[in-house]
Amino acid sequence: MDGIHDLGGMAGFGTISHEDNEPVFHEPWHATAFALNLVSIGALRSYNTDEYRHSIERMQPVHYLQASYYERVLTGVATLLVEKHVVSLDELEERAGGAFPLAMPNADDPMAELAPQPVARFKVGDLVLVKDIHPTGHTRVPRFCRGKTGTVLHVAPAFSFPDAAAHGGAFRKEHTYHVEFASTDLWSDGGSKSESVIVDLWDSYLEGVGA
Repeated sequence: MDGIHDLGGMAGFGTISHEDNEPVFHEPWHATAFALNLVSIGALRSYNTDEYRHSIERMQPVHYLQASYYERVLTGVATLLVEKHVVSLDELEERAGGAFPLAMPNADDPMAELAPQPVARFKVGDLVLVKDIHPTGHTRVPRFCRGKTGTVLHVAPAFSFPDAAAHGGAFRKEHTYHVEFASTDLWSDGGSKSESVIVDLWDSYLEGVGA
């Protein structure tokens, strides 16, 4: 989806702060939120990793930008546990002692029309064009490289296709590729011609270029 989470190439957010000797968790509840997600995915199998990623993507943009990393984790987990009827919103807010903001609902038709690709169609050195798709649900093709041409550097093994896994589509695996793009092809101020960006992309996101 074209949400605020897809920040690749966006400007105006200032410098990235760095904390020397930063602890893994700044507050005890950070560890609790992290553990709750691991338990919900692993032991309870309440949802999968792609559903979890999309639950965070569905946060209200202002909430997403204002939230810390572990607040996003907690919001995503809580949203899914309510949607999966593991806990009710009333029960959640009773434990929280007040209103608990959840992510927005899933879109009615979240997946782009992408035909399954059971075999690897491209090889190292091939030029590929990233399809200019704009699904309303979860996808792992960044907005900054859609409609752009790159070169296949590596063919990786087949992995679960995230767009389907996040939305209950038929399970399928597709090969992924490490695709290199010239930074100047991605952005007008992308630096020198010698700089590049490498993106991992699933087969059905791509089209061949030339014969």
